[in-house]
Amino acid sequence: MTGLTRRHLLAGGLLAASFGLPIPALSATAGSTPWRNWSGGLSATPAGRFAPASEAELAEFLGSTSGSLRPVGSGHSFTALVPTDGHLVVIDQLTGLLDHDSASMSATFGAGTRLGDMGEPLAQIGQAMLNLPDIDRQTLAGATATSTHGTGIGFTGLSAMVTELRLITPGGEVIDVNAQSHPDLFNAARVSLGALGVITRMTLQNRDTYRLKAKNWVQPIEEVLESFDEMAASHRHFEMFPLTHSDYALTLSIDETDEPINNPEPSAEEAAAFDQAMAMWAQTPPRDRRPLVNGLAEQIGPSEAVDVSYRILSNVRNNRFNEMEYSVPLEAGAECLREVLRTISEQEVDVVFPLEYRYVKRDDTWLGMSSGDEDHAAISIHRTASEDYRPYFDLIEPIFWKYGGRPHWGKIHSLGAAELTQLYPHFADFQALRAELDPQGRMLNDHLRKLFIG
Repeated sequence: MTGLTRRHLLAGGLLAASFGLPIPALSATAGSTPWRNWSGGLSATPAGRFAPASEAELAEFLGSTSGSLRPVGSGHSFTALVPTDGHLVVIDQLTGLLDHDSASMSATFGAGTRLGDMGEPLAQIGQAMLNLPDIDRQTLAGATATSTHGTGIGFTGLSAMVTELRLITPGGEVIDVNAQSHPDLFNAARVSLGALGVITRMTLQNRDTYRLKAKNWVQPIEEVLESFDEMAASHRHFEMFPLTHSDYALTLSIDETDEPINNPEPSAEEAAAFDQAMAMWAQTPPRDRRPLVNGLAEQIGPSEAVDVSYRILSNVRNNRFNEMEYSVPLEAGAECLREVLRTISEQEVDVVFPLEYRYVKRDDTWLGMSSGDEDHAAISIHRTASEDYRPYFDLIEPIFWKYGGRPHWGKIHSLGAAELTQLYPHFADFQALRAELDPQGRMLNDHLRKLFIG
């Protein structure tokens, strides 16, 4: 099976995980049309949906109405950030490149713009984003609000790349926010969970366009962990995907290059062969799986791909899933990962999805996963959407707590205000600012009340 790659593993068959279809176009008169998130695990029947065509229309709506409401983007979050019996505010029409500055290498986008729709217009003005997450179907507002990040010890999450934003408060006030004009609000609003109002535009710090070369290979997990710090420091991006019930991980490094673009799609024959092998994997009881998975992993050959930055940094997937991700202090990352893998093996958890392990640079946002004085290691676990994720996630989540883990706001976790206050030095500051901007609690739903009120 030589020539199989990480792309086959992530894009094919049983381990696939895709963006799915975008949310259909919505209108202000859609009434009680049901809503559900991308994975299908969350649903709601809101009182109505409002899709403003302009910021002025949105400000008028917020200032002249009462009652609960929640902003919604692509619905890619797995936590219950959106469900409400009030109104959904859909910012699908507040999109596109609005302005740019070639001298500072910055660009302003409508907050409803999908990350995957930003690469081309940025390239046309000679700019590119500094980094991107693995999946690019999220809206800019949704990705930053949940502390979404990419890979690389030299890179913060997307939120810390924001230099200015426009916030329309629950009362309809329009505030342009940056580090100089409103420093506290700026640090709160960049990762806000949609709890402070509706963000309508964001300005990002970018750079000139560039190409990246991705290299994929398989290596024993312990070997990768032993050299992870060195590899993370010597490559622009470095991460691994440990295979469950296995001694091996898929490993990925990405670096800048001037080489010509060479990024072919996997062949259908190779993908079919891999799907067949994966079917055998899934049908084998977990206690007997290690020799089979190791044998399969050893047949996966190395590969390379070169393309423009945004086509290398994000990946296309094919099936839906649910995910839990926690970040732990960097020095605790390897031991936390080892305990997670050991628990999956000892408890014979029937899961074939690989884990994901990567580093993220610290930032100064109040609620960022890596905010504060420490860089963090992010560890993700997944379960296909057709399976009940709760037994698996309930088993693993306490391990993240043991190592001081912070949850990704858009991915499944069970923490509330009492626990979160201990994890974020500025959590009480955020709570106070939220209450000031939204004294009536219009932006809250049951999930956010648990997070910010308890």
